[in-house]
Formats: sequence, C-alpha cells, structure tokens
Amino acid sequence: MNGHLDLKDFREKLRSWLEQNCPEEMRDGAAGDDSICWGGKNWNFTSPAQKTWLDRCAEQGLTVPTWPKAFGGAGLSRDQEKIFHEEMRRLNARTPLQSFGIWMLGPALLQFGTEEQKLRYLPPIARGEVRWCQGYSEPGAGSDLAGLQTKCEDKGDHWLVNGQKVWTSYADKADWIFALVRTDRDAPKHKGISFVLIDMESKGVTTRPIRLISGASPFCETFFDDVQVPKDQVVGTVNRGWDVAKYLLTHEREMISAGGALMGGGRALGAVLKESETGLSDPIQLSEAMRLEVDSLAFELTLERFKDQAESGQGVGDASAMLKYMGTELNKRRLEMVMAAAGSDALDWNDGRAPNWLRTKANSIEGGTSEVMLSIVSKRVLGLPG
Repeated sequence: MNGHLDLKDFREKLRSWLEQNCPEEMRDGAAGDDSICWGGKNWNFTSPAQKTWLDRCAEQGLTVPTWPKAFGGAGLSRDQEKIFHEEMRRLNARTPLQSFGIWMLGPALLQFGTEEQKLRYLPPIARGEVRWCQGYSEPGAGSDLAGLQTKCEDKGDHWLVNGQKVWTSYADKADWIFALVRTDRDAPKHKGISFVLIDMESKGVTTRPIRLISGASPFCETFFDDVQVPKDQVVGTVNRGWDVAKYLLTHEREMISAGGALMGGGRALGAVLKESETGLSDPIQLSEAMRLEVDSLAFELTLERFKDQAESGQGVGDASAMLKYMGTELNKRRLEMVMAAAGSDALDWNDGRAPNWLRTKANSIEGGTSEVMLSIVSKRVLGLPG
C-alpha cells in the first residue's frame, strides 16, 4: 500500500485491492477459534484460502499495517489504519493473522529492541512464520508479577535459565517465548529482572497443557531446566526488564480489551439474538442488547481516542487498566446475553456458545485481574487515596 496517497485515494486503492484479493471464503467475518490463523512453523491452514489470504496480506504488510516497511509492515499512518479496519469490516473480511508477536512482543521490540533484533524477529512475525507465547506469570507470582523467581545466570558466553512459568497461553504450539527472568537475586523485586527471548526447541524447555472447565487446554505450564540462551537475546537493558514488561502489559491489556469488547461475539449481537430461541420478541432482552451495543460503540470510540494519544506520543500508560477492565466486562455481558437468549439450546456443548461463555471468565484474570485493574484506575488514574 502506498503511504503517500491522500486518504480518499488511499481508501479507493485499498478497497479495490481487498475486493480483488480477499478470497470469498475469508469474507464471513468469523471470529471463532476455528477460524483464527495463528501462524508459526507448525501451523496447519484450515483451507487453501486461509493461506492465500495470509500470504497476500503479508506481502503488502497488512498483517501489521502500522509497522515500518523495513520490519514487514505497510508503514500506514493512524488515519490510514482506521480506513484499513473500516474497509475490512465493510467486506466482512477475516483478520489474516493473529499473534502474540503482533499484539505484544512486536510493540516491545519496536520500542526497546536493537536494530539487529528488529530485523531478525519482526519480519517473521509479520509473515506468520514464527509463533510466540508469553512467559510472565509463575505459581508464586501472578498479580504480584515482580515476585517472579525464574533464575537467569550469566555464564560468560550465554545465560542459563531455570524455573517455571504458568498460564503460558498456547506454549505447546509456540515456536518461541518472551519471558521475564531474574538476573539479580539480591536487587529489590522490581529491579534485577530481564526480558529474554527463548527458542522453545532449546534443550531443557518442556510444556504441559492445563485442562480448563471448557474442556480446552489453551494454557500451559512451561519449565526451564538448565536452558542455555545466547547473550544477544535479552531485549533492553539487563536488570531493567521491568521497563519492557510494563510497556508490553499496556499493549496486552489493550489487546484483551479490544478483543473482548469489539470481537468477542464475532457477529453483531442483534443478528445473534434474532436467530435465538426468543428472537427479538423479549423487550427486556432487546433493551439490554441495545444498551450493550451503545456501550460497545462508546468503548470503541474511547479506544480510538487513546490510540490517537499514543500515536501523538502521549502514551496510554495506566489508562490501559481502564480499557482492559471495560473490555472484559463488555465481553462477559455479551456472552451472558447470548447464553440467556439461546435458552436450553445454549447447553449444547458442541455449538461453541457454552465454551465461549466459560472462556470469558478468564478475561477477568489474564493480563491482570479485574480487582488489580480497578485498584490501578482508582489510585493512578483518578488519584484517589489508598
């Protein structure tokens, strides 16, 4: 995509490209787990159309539209990115690639990585060739993340990592992990932490899926036993990994909030309810649906405002906690309505509604619990006394 076109010409050119290149099969607006393309070395495409759509978008940099072209992006401005998302929605096109590398690691590397690290890691993320997972939480360090104990020792020509991570989403399917480790055990807990990149095929790395009440196992335990890590795989300054961690967490919370509030249902709520057991005949359900859609629209506008602030250099900071909390609550409300409207049909485990509803409960834990988010908002955003 040409970044020098005016917005009207850009929209026309982009619309034409999407019409010509998005396969019909990818125009169903699907947001269910079965339709997501996560990419990675071992990814099995669900259809030839899914691979074609990813390859065409990656070639144009549209899997990461605002990243610089040198790192696999399209170099779009915020205004152009808005148009891109508008045109994707108009066509009801699937997102070509979803990835923790795109949502979390990519922004952190762009901010803290060396030029060599950016050139090495970002283009494969953009092309969907490498799948990443996140190694933050530990059995004794969840909400108190800075209490982590995974040990990383300097052995001269390499680092040696020992410890355990938990709730590492899709670690059993990931190619690499970005992890927080303790490189100085004598420093205060927010100090002495480093941010490292580890190949999941390294000797000593093992994973064990955790079975959830939904029956799925997206979360894993990950173990590091004398894992050797090259010295150049630390991002940012050694012992200053908390700076990288905080920056990445703002993007994770934005991702959870946007994914929950704007994509949690996959389709417009009105369309879902129209096909339900009660249809749109129940005035109470109709009123709640309208209220939820208005709240979702208000949230989307708020999210865009904060993105504009971030683009102008102001950043989002602690306000990401507010976005994460609201996105979580909107997603839970949406799926509660879908379940209620479906009546006894919602108990059919195979149609996806019940598992999706159960999955929303994890939204209030991952990326920081709702209680922690409210505490951050009250103290750091509103300035209320402790």
